[in-house]
Amino acid sequence: MKHLVRIAALAAGVLAASAQAQNLSIATGGTGGVYYPLGGGMAAALSKYVPGMQATAEVTGGSVANLQLIGTGKPYIALTQADAAIDAVNGQDKFTGKPIPVRTLAVLYPNRMHVVSIEGTGVTKMADMKGKRVSTGSGGSATEVFAFRVIEAAGLDKDKDMKRERLGVAESVNALKDRKIDAFFWVGGLPTAAVTDLSNSPGVKIKMVDIAHLVPEMVKKYGNIYIKDVIPKYIYKGMEADNQAATVTNLLAVHQNMDDKTAYAITKALFENVVDLVRVHAEAVNIKLENQKTEASSIPWHPGAIKYLAERGIKIK
Repeated sequence: MKHLVRIAALAAGVLAASAQAQNLSIATGGTGGVYYPLGGGMAAALSKYVPGMQATAEVTGGSVANLQLIGTGKPYIALTQADAAIDAVNGQDKFTGKPIPVRTLAVLYPNRMHVVSIEGTGVTKMADMKGKRVSTGSGGSATEVFAFRVIEAAGLDKDKDMKRERLGVAESVNALKDRKIDAFFWVGGLPTAAVTDLSNSPGVKIKMVDIAHLVPEMVKKYGNIYIKDVIPKYIYKGMEADNQAATVTNLLAVHQNMDDKTAYAITKALFENVVDLVRVHAEAVNIKLENQKTEASSIPWHPGAIKYLAERGIKIK
């Protein structure tokens, strides 16, 4: 009888551990961006379509913080920019001396750098930021990484040429409305709710700073992870012309030690239920099988994702 009880207890322990392993957190970003609502949609989809899995979305500082959470070894899935992900794998920049072995599950959507000001600040181009109050993104965000590289490519010193704040997009918008800052950087999908709020504010005329001409300089130093792009003038009220922007790809990433079965199940559930994500945010229309290419990810792919994509006729090297 004692032997049977021992076996039952052992079995219960195994089941409990298995159930616990299926409790996942999706590391997203601030509430004013795209990562958070999209991550919430992903959590709902995984909880609905993957048997035994319960996923929740977590507010974070953004890509860098998300990758650091993966580095803790706890069950995290991260939305991240490709530039921050490659830094994590290589142990450089904000991950110097502390590399994190992250792997891609999916290429998501393009993340466009918004360099935002408003009429009356005197900021209409990058050179105008000299001597101004500028937010370069919250600490722990890939916005900050990207912003520093744009500033550097423009020939400015982030520490000497401006008074720098570290605010998330929602906080940046409020600070700009209150004239506490003169411009801010934000990397996100289109439209970003907080920027839409700014453009719709009474008495405010948005000014978007062109930076596409700086992409070649960034590529020369950091590789082909940045591309020239456009934020169409119809996206945000008050834009007088298309904004010549710069873009980096978003990835869905996990630790390399995630078991292949779980990684496969997550990848399958997301791609086969993209319509659920589109209902949450329009950028999800870019989560397409045809965008899943070896070279589209700055970091190695997870074997579980490779297996699923192979079943759909996509070969990842």
